[in-house]
Amino acid sequence: MADESVLYPSLIVPVGHVEPVPRRIRGTAGGRVVFDTRRALYVWEQPAYPQFSIPVEDMVEGVLTDDDHAELLGAGPARRHSLRIGPEIREGAAWVWDGGAPEQLHGTARFEWGALDSWFEEDEPVFVHPRSPYSRVDALRSSSSVRVELDGVVLADAPHCVKLFETGLPTRYYLDRAHVDWSRLRPTDTVTRCPYKGTTSGYWSFDSDGTTREDIAWAYDFPTVQAHRIAGLVAFYNEHVDLFVDGTPLPRPTDG
Repeated sequence: MADESVLYPSLIVPVGHVEPVPRRIRGTAGGRVVFDTRRALYVWEQPAYPQFSIPVEDMVEGVLTDDDHAELLGAGPARRHSLRIGPEIREGAAWVWDGGAPEQLHGTARFEWGALDSWFEEDEPVFVHPRSPYSRVDALRSSSSVRVELDGVVLADAPHCVKLFETGLPTRYYLDRAHVDWSRLRPTDTVTRCPYKGTTSGYWSFDSDGTTREDIAWAYDFPTVQAHRIAGLVAFYNEHVDLFVDGTPLPRPTDG
């Protein structure tokens, strides 16, 4: 059997790449619409995913104020700006591209994701960062059996699974809860968000004699429509457990 832990496509978009966004993009802060544009650009400052760069002319409310601080970002030089919206000032909220950045970016600003309260693609909220147009996330039912062990303890033993294939990441194996040994797992308060899959509804840790492994499993009870097949199922981090797929042990992939 081929080693599924390393069989996944690599990220291919170079840093500094710029492409048009064919979607209406809006951002809000303090209950106000900061920008509303159909002319946003994708800009890759790292290979994993892009950011949105917004034409300054398409700002609806708020004023950008130059912080008198320049840096070389992934796509070129930019100047940091604060956002004043109503009585509120959000410091360092945006980067306005400077000379030396790709020409398409001139006159646009890349907002820090956390500087705004919400982002929308068309009328749907987006979490964490924009979805890359070059990435796929496919959830496929599979007859592959999956056994999960840690420190010699069997945590799950499932006769089938849903395999989630995501560009640039190891395959994740989502299992029916009936095949998980819940007596070995402890729920935690951790919540994470994914722009492709949604917001997690649960995380679990493992405690053994003198050892604790935090947040090794998770679930999405209400995932995005695109990942609906993983709803209510549980996955374990390949990096932190021992996985056996169809009886074959898979080497742990490198973290990250």
